[in-house]
Amino acid sequence: MKKKVLVSLIAATAIFTTAIQSFATVIAEGSTTVLPFAQKAAESLMDSNPKIDISIRGGGSGVGINSLISKRCDIAMASRSIKESEKSDAKKNKVSPVVYVIAMDAISIIVHPKNKIDALTKEQIRDIFSGKITNWKELGGADKKIVIVSRDGASGTFETFNELALNGQKLSKNALMQTSNQAVSQIISSSEGAIGYVGLGYVSGRVKAVKVNNIAPSPETVLNKTYPFSRELYFYTDGAAKNEAKEYIDFVLSAAGQKIAASLGFVPVIVKK
Repeated sequence: MKKKVLVSLIAATAIFTTAIQSFATVIAEGSTTVLPFAQKAAESLMDSNPKIDISIRGGGSGVGINSLISKRCDIAMASRSIKESEKSDAKKNKVSPVVYVIAMDAISIIVHPKNKIDALTKEQIRDIFSGKITNWKELGGADKKIVIVSRDGASGTFETFNELALNGQKLSKNALMQTSNQAVSQIISSSEGAIGYVGLGYVSGRVKAVKVNNIAPSPETVLNKTYPFSRELYFYTDGAAKNEAKEYIDFVLSAAGQKIAASLGFVPVIVKK
């Protein structure tokens, strides 16, 4: 009897091990801007291919790139380009980052819907976020203090906004730093004096996106490059993507994957036929 039990346990263990090995886990980590697209695409692919297990984690572009460099993830999601210092760290750790542009986006400047300001110039945005302009009445709005809401330092959106909008100026020390697009949007929607920035896919009826230099953020203005704060969104892998990671990225870049990007407010990087 004991031998039969032992044999049964060995057989069960072998079956369990085989079952685990039949699932290949792909870990993608990083940008909270990219996260909803990555998550929805992963869910769609896993529905059609149950042998693939894709885990999506947020944390910010810097976190994702650092995880790739440290070999803790297969794909780094990023809303900014990899830095030279990160490339150097990757080389030291024998990691060779390869980039995939997975969608286009606009960093949208948002205010409360009751704010009567509908458009700002790049210079005004710079002066607001650097703390030079502190009251909406200076811009023809209500006599109300401006509350600056920004992403935190781990965010690729934060880095790209600083590069595109602040033009060398430092962000005001009074800015409220938030860890996600949702958090920024939430504060803006509940504070009439607030201003912040989010990815295009996070603009909703709860907030108002203002024009920048009289150009509204939209798929059209991103594609024709007239919106001043347009950007690309990225996946990074260690070397060219292989196996299940490649299958996932190929799906993201397929017509079906790019349709998901468009449904979430991002701008597809391929022309749908």
